[in-house]
Amino acid sequence: MIKGLNRVGRFALNDGRSILRLERDWLLEKSRRLTGLSDFGDSDFLEPLEILLRSFEQDAELNLLGRITVHSEMLRMLCNKLNMRHDRTLNPGIAKEQIVKPIFITGLPRSGTTFLHALMSQDPAARAPLVWEVMHPSPPPERATYHSDPRIEKTRRELAWIDVLMPDFYKCHNIDATLPQECISITDHSFLSYVFESMYYVTTYRKWHDEQDKRPAYVCHRKFLQHLQWHCPGGHWVLKAPSHLMALDSLFEIYPDAQIVLTHRDPLKVLPSCASFANVLRAPFTSRIDLHELGAEVSKRWADSARLVTRMRAAKQHEEQFLDVSYHDLLRDPMAVVENIYRYFQRELTAEAREAMRQFIAGNPKDKHGAHRYSLQQFGLDPTIERRNFQEYTEFFRVPTEV
Repeated sequence: MIKGLNRVGRFALNDGRSILRLERDWLLEKSRRLTGLSDFGDSDFLEPLEILLRSFEQDAELNLLGRITVHSEMLRMLCNKLNMRHDRTLNPGIAKEQIVKPIFITGLPRSGTTFLHALMSQDPAARAPLVWEVMHPSPPPERATYHSDPRIEKTRRELAWIDVLMPDFYKCHNIDATLPQECISITDHSFLSYVFESMYYVTTYRKWHDEQDKRPAYVCHRKFLQHLQWHCPGGHWVLKAPSHLMALDSLFEIYPDAQIVLTHRDPLKVLPSCASFANVLRAPFTSRIDLHELGAEVSKRWADSARLVTRMRAAKQHEEQFLDVSYHDLLRDPMAVVENIYRYFQRELTAEAREAMRQFIAGNPKDKHGAHRYSLQQFGLDPTIERRNFQEYTEFFRVPTEV
């Protein structure tokens, strides 16, 4: 079905260019018409949006499905920005919300960050951004209807398309409307986010984005959390994204009291898994997939990120705000890892939280949705070269080699 749709689009609709415009001013105006609102607040997002849209046109080689998806997602985020700005204007209390000592889980992809995030969010005192409220944040969620909000079912209907578009997605990553969502789906509203390069070939945008100050993305992130907790607070935020590795300086500027859990795993296990997931994400939206090119892209991205965090830690920057977690320890005894995190950051782990976490562990064994198969060779990656690329990181953090 998907191939047929794209084939029709390619020949009849020029891959959708004739009916789905990706022009900044046109999308801005359409989002205004859809919401009946006009005030976006700050204009920091306009330049990144323009560069991103240009990269979609020049680099991404979007098929019809890709163009439909990008068009829809750009409008969703722009409408969210208008609605959230309107909410903030009507309710000045949102801007007064305090985000205190949030916990950020980060590390190389496929190193246990998603599992640990979901596990720690089982604590009734924790507050994690859920998929439904990140996709549809306005109006701000209410405590009384937090588990029955109609946006939950709306989000589930939208997520059902994943099974059609990406049959192997759930082998790589578990997602549901009521599961925790990672931070790239919040920072994408600033249009300064690594979510776009995860799903599409946006080479021009990626090169530009790498050189930008990431503070506007974290200002947007903080406003988002204020919005979500205004009527629905929790004891502490538990947040997650591997991409925080690339912007820790900016993260600490906006969240000076942040507490960072840094997960570690053998990069030679991380890389092919990460490349395979990127392939799953991109394949429905473009006809251009070169696995060796994808492997090289993934290798450079995460070798650079590992180097950044290694040098920050070697310089003893914010050292007391970091706690290192081994992927092997997380697999062997996840509750011991959690207990150590709570102890290190001086938080109370209640009996209720322990029991909720134990039930989550029992109900979520590894490869619950099927094994995800991949290899270094599949993506043109040489183990000797990759071992050398990550040597500084693995030696500093004493990351064990996996067989």
